Amino acid sequence: MAGDKKPHLNLVFIGHVDHGKSTLIGRLLYDTGNVDPHLIDKYKKEAESVGKATFEFAFVMDRLKEERERGLTIDVAHRRFDTDKYYFTIIDAPGHRDFVKNMITGTSQADAAVLVVAAPEGVMAQTKEHVFLARTLGVDQLIVAINKMDATQPPYDEGRYNSVKDDVYKLLKSVGYKDENIWFVPVSAYYGDNVAKDHGKLSWWSGKTLLETLDELKLPEKPIDKPLRWPIQDVYSITGVGTVPVGRIETGVMQVGDRMVFMPANVKGEVKSIEMHHEPMQRAEPGDNIGANIRGVSKKDLRRGDVGGHENNPPTVAKAFTAQIMVLNHPNVITVNYTPVFHVHTAQVACRFDALLKKIDPRTGQVIEENPDFIKTGDAALVRIVPTRPMVIEDMRTIPQLARFAVRDMGQTVAAGVCIEVEKKEM
Repeated sequence: MAGDKKPHLNLVFIGHVDHGKSTLIGRLLYDTGNVDPHLIDKYKKEAESVGKATFEFAFVMDRLKEERERGLTIDVAHRRFDTDKYYFTIIDAPGHRDFVKNMITGTSQADAAVLVVAAPEGVMAQTKEHVFLARTLGVDQLIVAINKMDATQPPYDEGRYNSVKDDVYKLLKSVGYKDENIWFVPVSAYYGDNVAKDHGKLSWWSGKTLLETLDELKLPEKPIDKPLRWPIQDVYSITGVGTVPVGRIETGVMQVGDRMVFMPANVKGEVKSIEMHHEPMQRAEPGDNIGANIRGVSKKDLRRGDVGGHENNPPTVAKAFTAQIMVLNHPNVITVNYTPVFHVHTAQVACRFDALLKKIDPRTGQVIEENPDFIKTGDAALVRIVPTRPMVIEDMRTIPQLARFAVRDMGQTVAAGVCIEVEKKEM
């Protein structure tokens, strides 16, 4: 690990489907030299041949995605790019489902979001849902890129920018965003005005470009003062070493010699050694993907989804929990006793909807109905959930890293949410 490495941030792009997210990402990568100009020319010709002349940047993202799915490895697959201060990994969120999946898999927990809102259309229903979802899932820094400024009437109209900005600001405040964690920038992703190079035709704009604004983001503090939580991804048995669980530390610090307990397996052991990228280390911190040899634990004792913690502060095993969820995509309705699979950190456990407590308006957060009979796509709700087998989940206030979950059924993400309160299971 080089000492001079820039700090890293995960950035998710959200917003209404037609407001230009892919074009903005393509433009940003192109103008920062992270996409080969030859590729752009090639895609531009392709885009023109299928009658989508202005879509070359979006095309870049889509093509890279296709090529990735076909198994061709391309450097841009991770969509890494650098600013003066940080290096970023871009999480592209084409739709609700991908956004949720990306947000909940631990490896790409977003530190900040770029909300793309098209100036001609302004705030749409999906803009509101994405904002609510981002807030629910704990993304607390937001850059609002007011895009398609070239398409306002008249073009690049400052008045239109201000009016859309006011609408978005009200929305962000209504779900609880703080002023010091919100930034606004006008852009034209297609022409590149105020994205990475200069203000272009936005001559009235005296603020920063989108690229410069990214450096305003704050690095989240590593949660080293929280209790140790280490969700296990795999468990290996290595000859001459012993049992080696592998996973990413979410919170707290782990050191050689620590006494550990793994829940819900409820097995104890001692940390004999820790290594990351085949390098031995004495101590591991949040974000470190490590393997550790645990003395006193055998491979058959542990499985993916177990969570390691210190013996004096074990991970919480839930008998039941209360959660705030948003239904993203369910073919009919969710009622009491529905039992889909919950994905929490590395665990996948079938859980039963035990009670529907309140239905909430996702655009305002107000309670619409107490004890509704059912909830459906687009609804937000407070619910009581009972896991069908023991599982670790923590509450949002104490350890948010282990409070987020996705609900999957029929091969898709049907809902997403966070755990508000846990009823502990006595172990």
